[in-house]
Amino acid sequence: MHPNRAFRKTPVSKALEFARHRAFGTLAVNGDAGPLLAHVPFLLDEAGEALELHLVRSNPIVRNPGPAVLSVLGPDSYISPDWYDAKDQVPTWNYVAVHLRGPLELLPDAALEDLLERQSAHFEGQLYPKQPWLTDKMSEGTMEAMMRAIVPARMRVEDVQSTWKLNQNKPEDVRQRAAQFVARDGIGTDLDELSQLMEHPPK
Repeated sequence: MHPNRAFRKTPVSKALEFARHRAFGTLAVNGDAGPLLAHVPFLLDEAGEALELHLVRSNPIVRNPGPAVLSVLGPDSYISPDWYDAKDQVPTWNYVAVHLRGPLELLPDAALEDLLERQSAHFEGQLYPKQPWLTDKMSEGTMEAMMRAIVPARMRVEDVQSTWKLNQNKPEDVRQRAAQFVARDGIGTDLDELSQLMEHPPK
């Protein structure tokens, strides 16, 4: 997380809301030879106290559950000093990131089917008016065979930290100018969203 306090003022509730909506992140745990990473969709409960996910059974993390961090990234972009129209500026990168920390544990295989049903329902629901995909569309025996290759897991959320680096350390007019350039010329992801966040940083 960025050490500048100007980028660390967003309430935990907004960080959790962001992570819950994004629902995809990078899971990291310590392994014998160094950090182990997996890129996973997840479900964060309404209280922000626990999240659920699944992993391929052969993933080394399955053999190393324990203290974990899930990094959830949002919109980002390079920021050119020229966009500020102010003296003595340097290049930087604006971004949103939320880190969820806590112990990761494997769940019984019996919990997998319900987790997969809820995960697919969550994401399919965002495709409305498309008719949701359901597991009963699978050929008999196929779903069961695929499920044998994955394991359900749960992480209790004990700490939430976030960085919303949106030029809050700049004067209002300077930040607004940079936001306009991000929307038009930015290099990164979800540029319109980042521009809007720069125009109206969450409080």
